Amino acid sequence: MILVLKQNPDKEKLQSLIALLAEQGFSTNLSEGTEHTILGIIGDTSKIDPDSFSNNEIVESVKRISEPYKMANRKMHPMDTVINLNGINIGEGFFSVIAGPCSVESEEQIVEIAKSVKKSGAKLLRGGAFKPRTSPYSFQGLQADGIKLLLEAKKETGLPIVTEIMNLNHIDMFADVDIIQVGARNMQNFDLLKELGKCSKPILLKRGLANTIEEFLMSAEYIMAGGNKNVILCERGIRTFETMTRNTLDISAIPLLKKISHLPVIVDPSHASGISSLVPSLSKASIAAGADGLIIEVHNNPAKALSDGAQSLNPAQFDVLMADIKRRVEFEGKTL
Repeated sequence: MILVLKQNPDKEKLQSLIALLAEQGFSTNLSEGTEHTILGIIGDTSKIDPDSFSNNEIVESVKRISEPYKMANRKMHPMDTVINLNGINIGEGFFSVIAGPCSVESEEQIVEIAKSVKKSGAKLLRGGAFKPRTSPYSFQGLQADGIKLLLEAKKETGLPIVTEIMNLNHIDMFADVDIIQVGARNMQNFDLLKELGKCSKPILLKRGLANTIEEFLMSAEYIMAGGNKNVILCERGIRTFETMTRNTLDISAIPLLKKISHLPVIVDPSHASGISSLVPSLSKASIAAGADGLIIEVHNNPAKALSDGAQSLNPAQFDVLMADIKRRVEFEGKTL
C-alpha cells in the first residue's frame, strides 16, 4: 500500500504518521519526488482500511500495490534509483560498462586485462574468483586467491571490482569487493539473498536461467527487504528451445523492467549468446532498448581461457566495440 502525500507535507506530521504505522507493526519507505512524496507501507496491509487515512491532512490519496514485489516496484518508488560507487553512477541517465575475464587465472592475466579495458573506457572490472560450473571437473576458479588478485588489479588501475559470491559463508572474503554479483544459478538462493540484504554494498543480481520477470524482481525484493536498497538487475539471457546460442537474450525484459521497477538494469551479452561475434550486436540492441549498462567478458587470449573463451572478446575487439558504444550512448542522451 502507498500513501500519496500532499506537496511539501509537514515534517512533524509525517514523522508522527510513520511512528503510528511502526506501532502497528509496519515498516515504511519514503520516496520524495519532484511532484509527489510517496510513503510506502510494507507488511500485511490487507487489514488496513484505506479510509482510515482520509482525515489525515497530509495524505492526498491511498493506493494498494497488487504485485508481490513492493520495494522494487516503481509504484512504491517513482524516481529511478541511481547507485553511486566512488563517483561512478549506475542507473537512468548514465551508462556503465563492466569488463574483464570470466575467470581470474593469474596476476599477470588480470592486471593486463584490467589495464586494457580501462584504456578502452570500461569503468569497472569483472572477474570470477569463485566459478559455478556445470561439470565438477571444470576449472572452479582461484577462489580466495582470485579475490586477492582482483584487488591487486584494482590497486594497479583504480577500477572498482565486481565478482560473484556463491556461498553465504564466504561473505567476509568480499569485504573489499565493490559490487557483489549473484549469479543466475543463485538467483533463488534465498538464504544468500537475505544475508546480502544486511550489507550496504551494491548487489548485481543476475536473472535465473529459466525465471520469470516477477520471480527476478522477487529475488531483488529479498535483498531490499533486508535493508540493502542498492540492487542492480542484470538480464543475461534465458533458456529456450533454441540450441544455436548458449541462451536467448530477452530484449523485451529491459524496457519492461525499466517500466515496472526503479532499479538499474544492465545486460550481459556474453552469457546471453555464448558466441563472441554476437556480443557487439547484442550490446547495441541493449543500448537501444534502454539498458543502463553492459557487463562484457574480455580475455587477453580467449583461445586459451580456462572458462568461457568462446564468448570472450579480445582487447582489440573490445576497444572497437567501446568506440561504437560511446557513440550510441551519446545518441541516447546518456553519460558514459
